[in-house]
Amino acid sequence: AKMAAEVRELRNFINGQFVGCSRHLDSYNPATGEVHLKVPDSGDTEVQAAVDAAKEAFKRWSKTSPRERSQMLNKIADGIESRLLEFAEAESLDQGKPVWLAKMVDIPRACLNFRFFANVILYQTEISSVLPEVGATNYTCRTPVGVACQISPWNLPLYLLTFKIAPALAAGCTVVCKPSEMTSLTAYMLAEVMVEVGLPPGVCNIVFGFGPRAGEAIVRHPDVAVVSFTGSTKVGSRIQEVTAPLVKKLSLELGGKNAGIVFNDVDLEKCLPTMIRSSFTNQGEICLTTSRIFVQKGIYDVFVKRFVEMTRQLTVGDPTDPNNKLGALISAEHLAKVKGYVDLARRKGCRVLCGDGVDPLELPEKNKKGYFMRPTVIVDVPDSSRLMQEEIFGPVTCVVPFETEEEAIERANGVPYGLSACVWTQDSDKTHRVAQALDAGTVWVNCWMVRDLNMPFGGVKLSGIGREGARDSIEFYTEVKTVCIKH
Repeated sequence: AKMAAEVRELRNFINGQFVGCSRHLDSYNPATGEVHLKVPDSGDTEVQAAVDAAKEAFKRWSKTSPRERSQMLNKIADGIESRLLEFAEAESLDQGKPVWLAKMVDIPRACLNFRFFANVILYQTEISSVLPEVGATNYTCRTPVGVACQISPWNLPLYLLTFKIAPALAAGCTVVCKPSEMTSLTAYMLAEVMVEVGLPPGVCNIVFGFGPRAGEAIVRHPDVAVVSFTGSTKVGSRIQEVTAPLVKKLSLELGGKNAGIVFNDVDLEKCLPTMIRSSFTNQGEICLTTSRIFVQKGIYDVFVKRFVEMTRQLTVGDPTDPNNKLGALISAEHLAKVKGYVDLARRKGCRVLCGDGVDPLELPEKNKKGYFMRPTVIVDVPDSSRLMQEEIFGPVTCVVPFETEEEAIERANGVPYGLSACVWTQDSDKTHRVAQALDAGTVWVNCWMVRDLNMPFGGVKLSGIGREGARDSIEFYTEVKTVCIKH
């Protein structure tokens, strides 16, 4: 509430300087509904300056040694870590998530992103082949692609932005980033850290603003070589459309409508707490949440009863209160959209067992205008329903019964998305059969959100193009060249 009294004005970060902008957008604190920041409403002029700076800085940054870049990334990680609580509180203020969650997950993961790629870049090896019959040797070498455009979403602001910046800088690229206009604060603080640790000007530029204005200007800029985007499928396909004539390389991590499949043989004591987390963490605003839970007939009734009991126990409210499990949703519009799905469920005859419209939501006075809703569980939902086909991106999950393994696989795959899935079973044969049959970039078995950054991460179908991870991200930000020498 302190911040709301005096509205801070952010500035763009271009060529190592903080530069004012003539137009601004309002950014709200989701927990109070008050404007707490003025964010630059950047356009072509600001983007041009940022791309020019990145293009100029690329000449030197691309020639630095992996060790120099590695040391710089580690310094950035240390800089974020030294202000961990300040970053966590800012992320919560801007995004609505509980401070404890940002402190435990978002900010440590941002540090890890830099440290991980600082390490990866030191141990890159290339391939070679010898052709004795013609007396030739081939080898490959990699060069950074140039200026990268990086656009990150509002759900995990610093976490996902740094998962793009770190590999790009490690590979020797320079970047022009645009965080979501709803969550710009931690990106601004990251720029402050970059200045403190001496990142050369122009290597990382952050332009704030609205997607159609600032984002599109970066994406379609002829001097931008690649675009990495995390966000909605609709915007992802717009990026493809805009970049098609320019033949740009794209990495798109888009929506998800992830299935959880729970077989009769599971240990519910282990399964239930994880399924609660996978449904409602970060107010359900994670592309990897399980929003469709298929439970085998034998345990369906017990599962639903226990799942609803546990969901009812989740406390919602002031994100600064460490006892609250869920904070506020990102915006008034998004809250209305998510609640709209619950209303649709009622109109279509589905049963809303707990949450929105069923259980009262008591909020402190200062949070009465915030964007809060209770975690909601819905049953009796047909697979063809919009609730089962569309990404809701909020604290709403549908639980439905199934009989056979084949049926579960077919129904889980019956959506346009394919980002992740969860399978719960004690049977190792079934584990591999089901995991391999699911249309998803990642399948978690008896767990959720356990991430090894060495592994490829991304989606199939409408969930995106390309993968991110140790090898995949470095490959994305570099061009490979084959050199053939006759001797």
